[in-house]
Amino acid sequence: MGLLAGLAAVVYVLDLVTKVLVVAYLEGKDPVVLIPDVLLFRVIRNSGAAFSIGTGLTLVLTLIATGVVIAILRTARNLRSLPWAITLGLLLGGAFGNLTDRVFRAPAPLQGHVVDFVQVFPATGFPIFNVADSSIVCGGVLAVLLAWRGYQIDGSRHEDAGKRGGGKAGGGE
Repeated sequence: MGLLAGLAAVVYVLDLVTKVLVVAYLEGKDPVVLIPDVLLFRVIRNSGAAFSIGTGLTLVLTLIATGVVIAILRTARNLRSLPWAITLGLLLGGAFGNLTDRVFRAPAPLQGHVVDFVQVFPATGFPIFNVADSSIVCGGVLAVLLAWRGYQIDGSRHEDAGKRGGGKAGGGE
């Protein structure tokens, strides 16, 4: 639990600090090119979910994010796995980061728009994201990999997870 809480706090603080800085110094200005044609900072306000899906459903997304945070906290009670602690820490920190925007940012409480600012390969139109989004995606990928490999939140492991074919060697089932 300590690792989960610590990692969630680090992700949350990094997300909060970067958003405060980009709003203070970059919002309303031309994009800042860090690596030409590869990486730039362009500040936008996103009322939707990841990849701007669900634009205009900010209140619904706020309620969903709150449910995700509650689900992670409830699931964490059974946590006995280091890899799952990392996974849930990433998910929780990211969820809290974007939830903070939705609750406290303009245009209104519980309807705030998330501050996004990192854009990779701008010519491709790849969505603009933030630290919280990155953390959620990394946590989601880890969750899929852990589940596929059979790692359980309680520390146990199902050995046959992720294997293909399903049958036993020698043909008998």
